[in-house]
Amino acid sequence: MQRIAVRVLSSLLVIILSAPVMAEDMFVYFGSHGSGPHIGFSLAHFDTETGKLTEPVFLEEAVAPAYFIIRPDGRRLYTCNSFPGSSVSAYAIDPATAKLTLLNRQPSGGGDPSYVSLDPSGRYLMVANYLGGSAAVFALRHDGSIGRRTAFVQHVGASLDPNDPRHAHAHSIRFDPSHRFVLLADLGLDKIFVYRLNPKTGALTPNDPPFATVAPGSGPRHIAFDPRDRYVYAINQTANSIVGFGWDSNRGILTRFETVSTLPKGFKGENTGSEILMHPSGKFLYATNRGNNSVAVFSVQADTGRLTPVQYISTQGKTPRNADFDPTGKWLLVTNKDSNNAVVFRIDQSTGQLTQNGDPISVPAPFCERFLPAGK
Repeated sequence: MQRIAVRVLSSLLVIILSAPVMAEDMFVYFGSHGSGPHIGFSLAHFDTETGKLTEPVFLEEAVAPAYFIIRPDGRRLYTCNSFPGSSVSAYAIDPATAKLTLLNRQPSGGGDPSYVSLDPSGRYLMVANYLGGSAAVFALRHDGSIGRRTAFVQHVGASLDPNDPRHAHAHSIRFDPSHRFVLLADLGLDKIFVYRLNPKTGALTPNDPPFATVAPGSGPRHIAFDPRDRYVYAINQTANSIVGFGWDSNRGILTRFETVSTLPKGFKGENTGSEILMHPSGKFLYATNRGNNSVAVFSVQADTGRLTPVQYISTQGKTPRNADFDPTGKWLLVTNKDSNNAVVFRIDQSTGQLTQNGDPISVPAPFCERFLPAGK
């Protein structure tokens, strides 16, 4: 029976990878995290004209893949392998088939890495270690594999809320659009840290001032940038809110100007904020709620950066950890970890509102997803 299942799975993979690829087609990678079968990476096709997503086919086993990214040229994939792996991994992507080949894996430098990103030059990989409360930078070799560690930053202290026992929990790290600064959201310390990355050595140095704060106990998780590099938005996991900051991209200074809830009025249940995404147009902001199981949609006022709630829409599942726009900006793909599914939404380009497109697609315990133009 097991041999039959393997043959069937192999046949399905051949079908999805050998199907005729139209100009508007995309590959979609899903990372599954947890225990049981098919933990690792799966692959599906996505049509940018119709929004149709195919059932994914299991592609590659991996150890606890969490957040992952694809290099802009589409030839390499980098993931953090969270607890118990506590590592970062590099994969080569076959440009014809999108199959993955593991290049190497390195210890992340701290417990439970939760986020990875690349510097603009593509020479360095940055990782935030959640349980370790730290961040690390790794040089990338010419073949895209992960080389030596060039920087390590250990955060210390506790939440700004004296009644909150949490310690440092570095949750995300990424460059600003100007490519001058690195921002790191520490959920445990209620701070957004700002660093500079030395492009020659890969060293991280604190900016002056070194951080901005959110309200005590809020728990900043992920951040999103205004594409014009004027505003930064952080989603607070614990407080279920979004904090808007003015952003001085010349000096690396954050100035808080508003805080809005991610939840609809009247909701009384348990919830934690998860992902935050700025639409490529800069006109709309999206946030996922784990508990309310919704996507909150906001319009962004161009001259002030202030947010106005537009819509709260069900994700048709449970625990939407992550979401991603397709490269056209016409579609939003949301993954629901605890209901084992993914849902596509059409984006109204005038209002930002979402409309569900088709039925949910089955995906085992999805933690993250990424689009890749077919044949890139």
